[in-house]
Amino acid sequence: MATSNLAGTGHDFLLSRNAFGRLVLTDAAGREHVGVTPVRSFPIAAPQEGLSLVGPDGHELAWVDRMDALTPAARVLVEEELAVREFMPRIEQLLSVSTFTVPSTWSVRTDRGATRFVLKAEEDIRRLAGGMLLITSADGVQFLAERFALDKGSKRLLERFL
Repeated sequence: MATSNLAGTGHDFLLSRNAFGRLVLTDAAGREHVGVTPVRSFPIAAPQEGLSLVGPDGHELAWVDRMDALTPAARVLVEEELAVREFMPRIEQLLSVSTFTVPSTWSVRTDRGATRFVLKAEEDIRRLAGGMLLITSADGVQFLAERFALDKGSKRLLERFL
């Protein structure tokens, strides 16, 4: 069981897991909210800032300004939930593209293994701050790519789409 006391924010709560593995938030009044979902406000730009703990009805139960405001045990619980919720593989290398027009099939190596996906439009590559790219496949899976960290061959393939 993990606790988190957010001094100065008016939110005191206890985070735990029930026997079914679901996240439970017990508020200051002692009410238990089962099935809490942590949601980052800025998952890419500021992943450690702005976290909402949302109940199963979609209403915010607690707000956390910074992840480091949580106790280490509570942070582990939240990060476990976020890992399940936030599936965003990082592209480490572009192996090939079927064509330089869209739609095209991309073969990539990610931090989670090799995969293939279809890029249906050039607009599905979104530029983010710091040279980061957010690439959305035709299936809706989002991939992160650090443009300047890619190898020369990957950059060459990518430049055709930017």
